[in-house]
Amino acid sequence: MTRASAAPSPHSTTSVTRAEVLAYRCRAQGLDRASADVRQLTVWDLGLQDTPSGSAAMSLAARLPGGAGAVPDLGDARSWLSVWATRGAPVVLRAGDERAFAQALWPVDAADAVARLAGNGQQLKKAQVDPIEAIRVTAEAMRSVVEGTMPKGEVSTEVTKLLPESYITWCRPCNAHHLGDQLMRLSGLPAGTRLVQGADRATLAPIAGWPGVPTAAAGTDRLVRAYLGLNGPATAGEVAAFLGTNQKAIKASWPAEELVAVTVDGAKAWLAEADLDMLLEARVPDLVRLLPRCDPWMLARDRSLIVPDKAHQKVLWPVLGAPGAVLADGEVVAAWRTRASGKRVTLTVQAFDRLTKRVRAAVEEEAANVAQLRGVADLEVVLADA
Repeated sequence: MTRASAAPSPHSTTSVTRAEVLAYRCRAQGLDRASADVRQLTVWDLGLQDTPSGSAAMSLAARLPGGAGAVPDLGDARSWLSVWATRGAPVVLRAGDERAFAQALWPVDAADAVARLAGNGQQLKKAQVDPIEAIRVTAEAMRSVVEGTMPKGEVSTEVTKLLPESYITWCRPCNAHHLGDQLMRLSGLPAGTRLVQGADRATLAPIAGWPGVPTAAAGTDRLVRAYLGLNGPATAGEVAAFLGTNQKAIKASWPAEELVAVTVDGAKAWLAEADLDMLLEARVPDLVRLLPRCDPWMLARDRSLIVPDKAHQKVLWPVLGAPGAVLADGEVVAAWRTRASGKRVTLTVQAFDRLTKRVRAAVEEEAANVAQLRGVADLEVVLADA
């Protein structure tokens, strides 16, 4: 049912249910396939994580009315760019958004930089090295090295030669000393480098017309608003976790005057007042989508709201090798994986409960997107009920 909306008083708190929040997010994230204009999808406000490669295209297929057939060539650098962005992950952006992202993701202070750098940040802290300066110096070095298409390993080797010893770490898999992986990833976009889509291994190339390494953070508040718009109601801690930092780092960017308090089944969170009517009017959607493991839906930091059952959480978010998710009417009802054997691909669905005939039929239809995006003609769907 649709609730009547009302303007909240400055001190009031609106109460909503988990189901209403999920219905809101389906619409906010474009999973209702209401927009056929790929560039107008709101998920671009945070970019689309492309882990593993091809995931961003799958996320688009889940949102566009034409499915996989409407997904553009994300390897066309004139329209789309793949870069290391939020938390150092590969993220696809609309061409033209990359400079704003580079500034918005630039650390606001040393503690922010240490948090974003994770283990590399602790290493720099112990060495009493300014972590923001380390990112800047590394970005300048990468900018000077990446003059054309280069494999990541070669870039790392050449950049390592230009850096102070305190920036270098021992890499057990490589059996060598080189700059830390997270330091390299967080420096990649500020350096004006992009990831080459479709390459067999991680490969970098320069972004044309790059103005240079940012000098300060700018626009962090835009990312905060985007997270709240797509994944709200949410807390400051959840926003910070998504950005890979701490709450203090986003405090100055928290748009408190624009937000209203919302309790979700009793738990307090925040949403832009401008989005409150949409939340109150949201209805349980009639849809079934196959989502890749790093789809925006699955990257929200309130996992217990998305998937309340702890056993199901373990299936969807294991330490390694997470599966995709089947979303039906706002609920994650199953996990899915693919396995290739020659020219044949098997898509196995692990249901958390018995799926209805409608959902089973819709899964078969949505699986066609997986086949088309992977360029395979022979795809078998195996439905394994709980």
